[in-house]
Amino acid sequence: MSKILDEVLAANQAYVADFGDKGELALPPARSFAILTCMDARLDPAKYAGLSEGDAHVIRNAGGRASDDAIRSLVISYKLLGTREWFIIHHTNCGMELFTDEIMRRLLNSSLKTASIDAEGWHDSGDGPGSAECNYIDWLTIKDQESSVLEDVTRVRNHPLVPGNIPVYGYIYDCKSGRLIEVPAATEAGKACC
Repeated sequence: MSKILDEVLAANQAYVADFGDKGELALPPARSFAILTCMDARLDPAKYAGLSEGDAHVIRNAGGRASDDAIRSLVISYKLLGTREWFIIHHTNCGMELFTDEIMRRLLNSSLKTASIDAEGWHDSGDGPGSAECNYIDWLTIKDQESSVLEDVTRVRNHPLVPGNIPVYGYIYDCKSGRLIEVPAATEAGKACC
């Protein structure tokens, strides 16, 4: 076994020992809201949003972007599990700001190995094989956090499967302070209309 696997399994054993009545939590989130946020390990939505197990749905992906799959999850969250408010939360110093779709495609076309970055930019080993499949994915990179939050809130709000009665709030998590900073234009774009 790997060291990480051993650590995860040991942590799980400790968690199980204190599991208590969590097995009785209801399937729908108790506080009836969902958060779409980034997968960045520095973000802990349970802490920055004051969540306990069973409170809310948390959907995470690279950049916290409103991809088709993220919207699919939000729609299921509402339609089948009753969430009534949604938050889209990006963050400062996001890795999705460090590259473009073109850079990602170039790196993946060259090799599937882990790339590196330095002052001159991204580098790949070039020890192929790469994959042309990367050319068919929109990597949803970020140029500006406020603009990307507004773009994602607008995309969710205007999606034909999203009912108008769900408010969609737009925020940026500040990695230096832990503060959630509203993006007023995004929250305005995400207002419930009925």
